[in-house]
Amino acid sequence: MKYLPINSSLFISNRKNFTAKMKPCSLAVFNSNDIYPISADSTMPFQQHRDIFYLSGVDQEESILVLFPDCPKEKHREILFLKETNAHIAVWEGEKLNKEKAFETSGIKTVYWLQDMEKIMFELMTQCDTVYINTNEHYRANVETETREDRYTKWLKEKYPAHRVAKSAPILQRLRSVKDPIEIDLIQQACNITEKGFRRILNFVKPEVWEYEIEAELMHEFLRNRSKGFAYTPIIASGNNANVLHYIENNKQCKAGDLILFDTAAEYANYSSDLSRTIPVSGTYSNRQKAVYNAVLRVKNEATKLLVPGTIWTDYHVEVGKLMTSELLGLGLLDKADVQNENPDWPAYKKYFMHGTSHHMGLDTHDYGILTEPMQANMVFTVEPGIYMPEEGFGIRLEDDVVIQKTGEPFNLMRNIPIEAEEIEDLMNS
Repeated sequence: MKYLPINSSLFISNRKNFTAKMKPCSLAVFNSNDIYPISADSTMPFQQHRDIFYLSGVDQEESILVLFPDCPKEKHREILFLKETNAHIAVWEGEKLNKEKAFETSGIKTVYWLQDMEKIMFELMTQCDTVYINTNEHYRANVETETREDRYTKWLKEKYPAHRVAKSAPILQRLRSVKDPIEIDLIQQACNITEKGFRRILNFVKPEVWEYEIEAELMHEFLRNRSKGFAYTPIIASGNNANVLHYIENNKQCKAGDLILFDTAAEYANYSSDLSRTIPVSGTYSNRQKAVYNAVLRVKNEATKLLVPGTIWTDYHVEVGKLMTSELLGLGLLDKADVQNENPDWPAYKKYFMHGTSHHMGLDTHDYGILTEPMQANMVFTVEPGIYMPEEGFGIRLEDDVVIQKTGEPFNLMRNIPIEAEEIEDLMNS
């Protein structure tokens, strides 16, 4: 892995928190992801399933974690099953975790090779009443591929049909949404790498540069700072491309006078950052562009103050809508009649700001979290308002990542990344 070793105390604590929520005499199983094929002998780069990583730190394929806190045999209360490594694998694929390294990474003492899994699972299943399966219940999930986790769950339920089944997802949704200090440090590292990339492109962008050239500059900076690269598919949208919310082609030339909307950020150790900035191709905003930019920035700054313990996500977005409505009236994009006659299910401001303002962030860019429950300290949220105006040929989105505090305003993990229009202009023209 490119990232530096993570203190195993994080994963030990995560497992302790998870098992404390399990039913008596129950067992939970978590699988790694597959390495997905492209065609012929080509594969996609491996991405570990975030849940097994969260609970063990194991970052390789063909791995299984079993948690059985009430197991009569103490050494079987935490088990890792790993693909057996050997000298041949080391030559062809590189070093895999051996039992000693697995313990250093995870803090789990009992490690078996995967070939022994069925035999040991038979013993464990005779000793438990309930098995926790790990299904993807994220509110944005839309999965058509059968995962390794899915196949394992199918096998387990067919082989042991008399066991009660419980869900890991509700436990993980709550646990993963509240970050450990070690996790916040890792997200901060991802944000710091993102800052380096952003400062690099401020010195690079000029009229006639291509969007994909900017993407290459960012990737260069991310990789040289121990990141695997982008935390999500990068958006580098110049001119009217910014009005396509998920524009990812990045294949247009940036023209003088246009703006470029960036939604690009680095990952670090599987943890995401999530940044949006909008900069002028020519190094200077027009008066109209700056007026809209500052309106978006004011909404972002005021919205951030609302992210405190006890806030409900839906109520928060209603309040942000009021802030945006006021700014759109000031810009002349809405008038009082638009607001008075608006559809409550689709308020007038949605014509120019049609997406949400904040989402949980962490191991996944759109991280786990139950949106109907109050916000808590140490949750990490994005704050990302925008105004999109196809008729004027530009769109602006600004986004930071913040940590909710016990008292007071959130802590901004992107506090050092330039955002004021004048600072961006100064840096681009220095």
